[in-house]
Amino acid sequence: MEATFVNQTTVKSQGNKGVLIGRIISALCILFLLVDAIMKVLKDSISVEGSAKLGWPVDQVQSIGIALLISTILYIIPRTAILGAILLTGYLGGAIAIMVRAGEPLYFASIFGVLVWAGLYLRDEKLRKLIPFSNNTTH
Repeated sequence: MEATFVNQTTVKSQGNKGVLIGRIISALCILFLLVDAIMKVLKDSISVEGSAKLGWPVDQVQSIGIALLISTILYIIPRTAILGAILLTGYLGGAIAIMVRAGEPLYFASIFGVLVWAGLYLRDEKLRKLIPFSNNTTH
């Protein structure tokens, strides 16, 4: 029989660092997503031209921005963050599909999707319990 002693301060400190890193990653993602969504909702010329270049109808840019804005707001709210991440995953999946169709690089949307989930995973204990990447049980 083995006895393992874990210093709770060390575990809490490591957990706090992870949560802080998750919040920073999420905050950076949120800032980018909000800027992109607001530019689309306001029909900023850069967003409209960029969307048209990728083949989107210009009259749909605002609708896409509203969908992105709602998804991002849901991601910001802790209680609905997982739903927001799921919706953002769908949005970014659509962005990847458009980039493939347009012959553009798709790495940005792919990496961004990973960052959205990584930030949420690090800051949300319930998600970490739901999807454990390591088995912390000792035998």
